[in-house]
Order: sequence, then structure tokens, then C-alpha cells
Amino acid sequence: MNPYVAEFFGTMLLIILGDGVVAATLLKDTKSENAGWHTIVIAWGLAVTICIYAVGRISEAHLNPAITIALTLSGSFPLSKLAGYLAAQFAGAFVGAILVWVHYLPHWKNTDSEIKKLSVFCTSPAIRSVPNNLFSEIFGTLVLVLAILFIGANDFSEGLKPVVVGALISMIGFSLGGTTGFAINPARDFGPRLAHFVLPIPGKGTSDWSYSWIPVVGPIIGGVLGVLLYNTLFI
Repeated sequence: MNPYVAEFFGTMLLIILGDGVVAATLLKDTKSENAGWHTIVIAWGLAVTICIYAVGRISEAHLNPAITIALTLSGSFPLSKLAGYLAAQFAGAFVGAILVWVHYLPHWKNTDSEIKKLSVFCTSPAIRSVPNNLFSEIFGTLVLVLAILFIGANDFSEGLKPVVVGALISMIGFSLGGTTGFAINPARDFGPRLAHFVLPIPGKGTSDWSYSWIPVVGPIIGGVLGVLLYNTLFI
């Protein structure tokens, strides 16, 4: 498989599994309605694990523009592949969100809450404060990238590394995700948000574009800072 196709497929699968569990928890009349935050956070970690196993041997399973940009900056990923990886990740996230919408099609009209419908697709702050929300996304992604560099940036599909990375995602969700929903991934937020914007979801309300830049810019800044901190302290 072409590595760009692998990044598309892996990110699509990540959103199907990740946004899928959010839909199962938030949408009305599902069998797992109100399963709670713990279910969502654990499932996102497991989703990352299975996606790394799926495509890690082909594309190293970045699945996240912040990771790709950070690894490019660190010199462990070629600049020539950067644009293709980013395009594949955003496109995969968009398609994955559409498939989640199709899967839960009867439940959208039964759900009255606009924020719950939006939350299936993308993140939103618990308390809206631009400086604090931006810091949360920067800091969460800094921790993510720093930890990934500790684990080893390459060969993610080997041995238990995918399990460790999945556990890391859940840990970030539990410890730092309560403020903004821990996007820590521009594609994970923007692609599904765009899907929410274009899909004919009954009573969906706004896609909250005024907030949308934070889970894109914040993770990119955090990823860059993570690499700089790693290179300064550990290289």
C-alpha cells in the first residue's frame, strides 16, 4: 500500500472508531447512551492502538498533522512527504466522519442537543477562554510529542509500542482532556468539523468555526515545542 493511502486509511479508521464511540455515548436512543467520559477516553486510546497496528509498517502511522510536522522538524521525516501526508490525514478524517454519520443515521433526528451533535464530530471547550483553551491544546500536544519521541519516533507497529502509544492517548485524555476534549490532532478536529458543516444533519446548529482554529493551531505549536524541548534537553 502507498504510504499516503495508508495515512488516509489509518486516519479514516481512527475517526470511525473515535468519533463512533462519542456518537454511541452522546446520541439519543443508542444502546450505550450516557456511557460517559471514561468510555470515550479509553476507546480513543484503543482506536489509536489498532490504527497503528493497521498502517504503522507502511506509513509509520502518524495519523496526525502535528506529529508529521514535529517529526519533519526533528529531521526524522522527509520534508518532501509532508504535504502528501497532511492532505491524506485531513481527507481521511473527513471521510471517516461521514461514515460515522451514516452509521448512526436514525439517531440524529432523535437527539435534540446541538452541542451533542457537534461533539460527535469535533471538540469544544468546557469553559470558553481563548488563552486557556489554546494553552490546553498546546500543552497536551507537547506532552504527546515529547512522549512519542521518548518511545521512539519510528517503527511504531513493532511489538507493544502501539499499545503504549494508545495508553498515552488515554492518559492525556484523563489528565489533560477535561478542558477542551483533547483534540491534540488538527485533522481529527477540522476534518470532522467540516463534515458536520456540509452534512444534512437535522437540527445540527452551528459548526462553531470561531473556535475551530484553536484545535488546529494549538496542536501544531505544541508539536513544534515538543520537538524543540526534546532536542534541547535530551539530544
